[in-house]
Amino acid sequence: MAASTFWLLNALNKSYSTQTTYPVKFVFDEAELIPIKPLPEEIVINVTGKGWKLLRKSLRVEVQPAEVYIRNLPRNNYLLGSALRPALVNALDGLQLNFVVTDTLYFNFDERVSRTIPLRLDPSQKVTGDKHAVVGPVLIEPDSVTFTGPSSMVDSLPSPLYVQLPEQQITEPAKIKVPLNYDNKAMVKATVAEAEVSLNVRNLVQEERQLVPEVINKPAGREISLRPQYVLVRYQLLEDSIPLLNRDNFKVVLNYRNYNRQDSTLVPELVQKPVGVRNVTLWPDRIKAVVE
Repeated sequence: MAASTFWLLNALNKSYSTQTTYPVKFVFDEAELIPIKPLPEEIVINVTGKGWKLLRKSLRVEVQPAEVYIRNLPRNNYLLGSALRPALVNALDGLQLNFVVTDTLYFNFDERVSRTIPLRLDPSQKVTGDKHAVVGPVLIEPDSVTFTGPSSMVDSLPSPLYVQLPEQQITEPAKIKVPLNYDNKAMVKATVAEAEVSLNVRNLVQEERQLVPEVINKPAGREISLRPQYVLVRYQLLEDSIPLLNRDNFKVVLNYRNYNRQDSTLVPELVQKPVGVRNVTLWPDRIKAVVE
């Protein structure tokens, strides 16, 4: 054991040349810049030094990383390994740098920016059933969110940012919390993770009535026979609007300029309706028109 110890101590006092990895640290203003990809943490170098020093470096005991300073947004996304020589010489306490083995360090920085974007309910989403409707404005709390991250990612976010409800058959007034969904969540941070959507949902009542359509732009001196002679108008309205509805305000026309000579039909068009009605449909969608 004594001989082995003596041999080891003697060996550690000798000088050696070896290839090893060495840590690097990027120093930059985190309030102004942000790395889009993980930064390199070490490089490969060839050094000469005493066995004690090499052992300490390999065990990472009191090792000072070589610092790479990024002062402004870099024009290039790489740095040649040879450019690190001054930083390595300053950091290699007691070791002689022979050469840098790593040819190139790659990185990708972007400017750190903040952007406030309004929130809106996705207009393409149907949130109620056929017998209910959203009345009044949809309230979202908060109504806008600030996103912070790389400019290329933050600037690509749509404005407004649409939120979608998890439920699509709402039948009564509700307040629903919904998560914010957007790209690059790992890099782009929002001031809130979810928003609360307030909806005023009311019942709809369905009605229908028959109307005699008015033929417009018909040939002078000619009579037109319609089959059928009536158009059935189906519509919906809010329950509390029933007493106020002026049902005489419906008007359907048949425009003879759009006469289809192949099947002798006209398409009914709704040109006037009372305030408060919605989801209006006409039946039939074509009427036979015989010119006499």
